[in-house]
Amino acid sequence: MSTLYRRLLDLMPRIGVQVTDLGPGKAVVSRRGGPYRVTGAGKDTWVLRPTGDAARSGAAEDVAVRLGDTGAVLLMDPSARRDERATQLAAAAYLCTQHVAAMLELYGVNCVFDVGANTGQYAKGLRRAGYTGRIVSFEPTSATFARLEKAAEHDPQWQVHRCGLGREETTARIHTGWKTMNSLLSASEYGKGRYSRFAKDDTEEIRVRRLDEVMDEALDGLADPRPYLKMDTQGYDLEVFGGAGERIAEFVGMQSEVAVLKLYEGSPGMGEAVARYEAAGFGITGMYPVTREATTGRVIEFDCVLMRATAAPAA
Repeated sequence: MSTLYRRLLDLMPRIGVQVTDLGPGKAVVSRRGGPYRVTGAGKDTWVLRPTGDAARSGAAEDVAVRLGDTGAVLLMDPSARRDERATQLAAAAYLCTQHVAAMLELYGVNCVFDVGANTGQYAKGLRRAGYTGRIVSFEPTSATFARLEKAAEHDPQWQVHRCGLGREETTARIHTGWKTMNSLLSASEYGKGRYSRFAKDDTEEIRVRRLDEVMDEALDGLADPRPYLKMDTQGYDLEVFGGAGERIAEFVGMQSEVAVLKLYEGSPGMGEAVARYEAAGFGITGMYPVTREATTGRVIEFDCVLMRATAAPAA
């Protein structure tokens, strides 16, 4: 069984899917809590037996599955279709993390700037994906920073800073109570229509620093710094990017959440943001949907991964 195949199977339980190993290189993947359980019926044939309401009503019958050359069968009962969008987005998030980890290794990255860290989800994802280098996380709000600090306390290679980053050194008021979507920007009319959390109007005063002013401290002790910039600041990424000034040239790669449909007033559209990044010498290596409209299927935001081709190792 390949490493990639094994990693995909390990992902499934996190997105509501049950994995039953059938032997070396073989598995049945089914919706967790679905109407079937898996029982053996021979060397290469397994039976999906109805359970619960499906068994009592007679609405489902035993299904015999013979494993083919692929070594795996994906089973989705009709009720699972309701979760299809969430499953796709969870898979995209997983694949994005794996892609980023591969780029960090390829480009020899030894310091990840995690801007808009929230409680440390991104950093923990990189650790699970195998990245062992330095992570420097920035989160400005007090309650969320306390959870971030707790998450990083046993990782000596993970630094945390309580501040936001922007185009200039200042103080500002950030909207809070929006969970993972706290922003220095106000919600757009579209955003208010999509998320009820935007009805809250709590704010907190925070410190905002420039990226080029924190780089020396973050990179201190690294003999050959090769930094990577991740931004997830709810519509504020271009302001963070602008605060790097000429030192943006030191980054070998970057990642930004770019908006197709704007959730925040004054935030840039995807085209404007990507054009700025490409003008600074970065090229897209991956685009992964973050959120979609349930009714139309349109992507609202992408995680955009970009690398500086001139920083790539020689073939």
